[in-house]
Amino acid sequence: MYAWLAFTQWNWVIFAACILILLALDLGVFHKEAHEVSFKESLAWTLAWVVLAFGFMGYLAWSRGKVPATEFLTGYFLELSLSIDNVFVIVLIFSQFRVRGEYQHRILFWGVLGALVMRGTLIVLGVALINRFDWILYVFAAFIILTGIKMAASDHENSDPTQSRLLRWARRILPVSKENDGSHFTTHQEGKWMLTPLFLVLLLVEASDLVFALDSVPAIFGVTRDPFIVFSSNVFAIMGLRSLYFVLAGAVDLFRLLKFGIAIVLVFIGIKMLIDPHDKEPKWFQYDIPDLVSLVTVASIIAVSIVASIATAPKKSKAGTQID
Repeated sequence: MYAWLAFTQWNWVIFAACILILLALDLGVFHKEAHEVSFKESLAWTLAWVVLAFGFMGYLAWSRGKVPATEFLTGYFLELSLSIDNVFVIVLIFSQFRVRGEYQHRILFWGVLGALVMRGTLIVLGVALINRFDWILYVFAAFIILTGIKMAASDHENSDPTQSRLLRWARRILPVSKENDGSHFTTHQEGKWMLTPLFLVLLLVEASDLVFALDSVPAIFGVTRDPFIVFSSNVFAIMGLRSLYFVLAGAVDLFRLLKFGIAIVLVFIGIKMLIDPHDKEPKWFQYDIPDLVSLVTVASIIAVSIVASIATAPKKSKAGTQID
């Protein structure tokens, strides 16, 4: 999209190396021993990832200019808001399977690692499709708008992940033990290696992220076409997902209107993609929405939905019952 914005292979290599180092430090140093992550610890990690994301935006502004920095921040807000909706699904999965607190971080770590691979693959495929078939952006736009409408009408609370087709298939095809073996995904029982029920939880977490990736990756192409900015904004949002889960897990009810805000954001991005003049011959219905306007719009919608959620949340009496 911008000839002057071409990121070199070294940008990709250095960025990937930094992420791998952070992942290694996370699991090998800071969370080497399985333990239940406290709210204070998770909040500190969440703030750390936000600071890193804004620091990276500052680097882009310094080295590449205002346009890529604004695109990155808009994409980051978009992916982060979609990740919050994914948190609600993970909360439901963990509660249905009664996953112990000290095992949740390990599941989320490998879930995030798998999510990075899936997002990277989808981004490569998306870029290839856009470069070959420019009209595919209209298909992405229509898909995102329909996804936003569907999200507004969805109800995560009444869904039961234990009854999913994927889980039934896995139990029928894969050798799964009846009990867990600590935080391990495999165990040696009855003279053979078997998968533990904890692996099934990981499988559902990965499946949920794949579903969200199919929505979020096309959506971010409505913000930027640059694969490096698309990938980096996804990475920072996903890397902060684990700590964000532990921050929000106990306060899901306070964000019950957030899904409507996310749905509106998706519809907005879809419309932006439809009217964006990405064709060589502009059409009468095309209009270029400025990047700063997109950033303010996305951030404002999410902020309003969060404030509205908190303001309208059911109050609790001293006995702990809700007062409507």
